[in-house]
Amino acid sequence: MSDLAHTAGAPGAPREYHLAHEPHPENGTALGFWMYLMSDCLIFAALFATYGVLGRAYAGGPGGAELFDLKLVAINTAFLLLSSITFGFAMLRKQLNDKGGTLAWLAVTLVFGLAFLGLELYEFHHLIHIGATPQSSAFLSAFFTLVGTHGLHVTFGSIWLIVLMVQISKHGLIHENKRRLMCLSMFWHFLDVVWIGVFTFVYLMGVLP
Repeated sequence: MSDLAHTAGAPGAPREYHLAHEPHPENGTALGFWMYLMSDCLIFAALFATYGVLGRAYAGGPGGAELFDLKLVAINTAFLLLSSITFGFAMLRKQLNDKGGTLAWLAVTLVFGLAFLGLELYEFHHLIHIGATPQSSAFLSAFFTLVGTHGLHVTFGSIWLIVLMVQISKHGLIHENKRRLMCLSMFWHFLDVVWIGVFTFVYLMGVLP
């Protein structure tokens, strides 16, 4: 056995050697979460590709120019963009170990997220009320699937945000909660980027003749 192996197992071995070989859970969490985001990217890429193929298959029914209300969608987009900004403010307060400030900005983020979901549900209800259902055409099937999948992600993110706010209220800005905040921040900003793609590819291009 080599001298290095004896040294590593000896009681007097340097602490730096042991630390270098100890697992780092936060690194594993970050890597695992990045892998999850990459898998989500593949899901949304498939949905965007499907919409790109079926986006003009109206089956004799109305298209985006007749159905989409760009003013409403612009307001909804503003809600989500603002929620991303307020989440950034929460992360800044987290860096300062300001528990109250972090919770306050997370609460504002939650309000914007719920407002986004409320307008999206209103849009879906309006479309279904006028007969533009997912069964009406391939275009509407692809539309409801893509936009609805993003909405489900925002819903899960909002639930996660509520749970994390409860954890921070109980335990403060401990190391584990800071790591969870970082993961949720990546997830929330990812949804923001995806929505910009939805707004451009689905809504803006959808109203073009």
